[in-house]
Amino acid sequence: MTLKTNAARIRLNLADESGIIGQEAGNLKVCAQNLATIGTALQTYERKHGTFPEWLSELHPVYLTDPNALICPTDEDRGIPILPYDTDPNLPVSYDYDCTPEYYQQWLKKERAVYDDANPIVRCSHHAKHEADSALISNYLNLSFSNTVYLSGGSWNKHPVEMYGGLAAAIAGYKDALQRVPEDPNFFDLYPELVRLYVTAEQDKDAENLIEHFKSVMKPDDEDIMRFRDYWIFVGMLKAVGRHAEALHLLQNLEKTEQQNPFIRSIFREIAMIHEEQGNTELTNAYYLKADPKLAMIGKLVPDFSAIDLDGKPISIRDYRGKVVLLDFWAVWCGPCLAAMPNVKKVYDTYKDADFDVIGISLDNDETELREYLEICNLPWRQIFDGNESPLKKLYGVRGIPSLWLIDREGKLITYQAKGATLKEMVAEALQEKP
Repeated sequence: MTLKTNAARIRLNLADESGIIGQEAGNLKVCAQNLATIGTALQTYERKHGTFPEWLSELHPVYLTDPNALICPTDEDRGIPILPYDTDPNLPVSYDYDCTPEYYQQWLKKERAVYDDANPIVRCSHHAKHEADSALISNYLNLSFSNTVYLSGGSWNKHPVEMYGGLAAAIAGYKDALQRVPEDPNFFDLYPELVRLYVTAEQDKDAENLIEHFKSVMKPDDEDIMRFRDYWIFVGMLKAVGRHAEALHLLQNLEKTEQQNPFIRSIFREIAMIHEEQGNTELTNAYYLKADPKLAMIGKLVPDFSAIDLDGKPISIRDYRGKVVLLDFWAVWCGPCLAAMPNVKKVYDTYKDADFDVIGISLDNDETELREYLEICNLPWRQIFDGNESPLKKLYGVRGIPSLWLIDREGKLITYQAKGATLKEMVAEALQEKP
């Protein structure tokens, strides 16, 4: 399969995107044209080589004459990485592109065939919009294998209408995709997404038929984690068609039978969401707390600790009273942790002289590997090597990383989800508040 040789198409209706105005609207248009130019270059490259370059910079100068097309105008860093880690080694590049020969052959090629070239090959994550509650929501501008540029949320496969260019096209696209991989667990998420499309199109009978079909495909007798995955997808489908009582009954049964399942807290969270939809406030709060006991810590003093940092010096959270502190539980082996690190570094550089600091808590197994990463990336804040069996991880109830805890000047927890586009705003707000 090769990239379709149609000219690049840009689907970008800014009138439909609330919160995108002025300069950002202009930046989106320029960025979209950049992606269209890159798409044409990738088409030509694939026709000649039968595959894709490992780095976008390899398109220049033969296939992409102007390297400025690799820079998003919204990118304040102009394609220069904040941290020198796993970035294009040849030119400044703003765009997300992961098309190594191994990854393409193992996964992207199959994914591309399933979605019939509608899935992205290049993405831009530099665009955001303000929602009504002032939260920053990430927008991604995508270049698909079919050489179409379109705007979506972060999880592109949960935005089929944008991906295919309309509701009817999205239904047809996801129906075709399911026919290609009806029993492949890697693509089971197609089922609930197609059900939601049917509901939006008021094709209720098609939605119900698809739910019944999934019953014959799911494997409820498989190993624990796989069984949970299939039930989880089934619950999402029931909710999509308004069968909340059935979904709640199934979840309550899972609550009884899956106590040892590592995903039991997700069951609690889903039960809480159904109770919330039904207006059961007391049960909602109870199950949200069961899903994440850390919720009870917000607004309260975080646990103090005494540890030794990588320089052999004692460190305690109490030493930072009077400052706003970000505790970053992370590891070198954690891809999302490394992806989040440039944003943490940028916020640190902005507010380091305004009573803001960061403490890194590494859950790595290999201290040498940690030190090598820190030397390459030159992270200036103090680091604690706590190991995979991290006592601090247990003390704070951290179950997954990255986990970023923002703590106010008095040592009280603001949030344990201080990441993404809102981190800078949360830090700025916390610094304005006096103890």
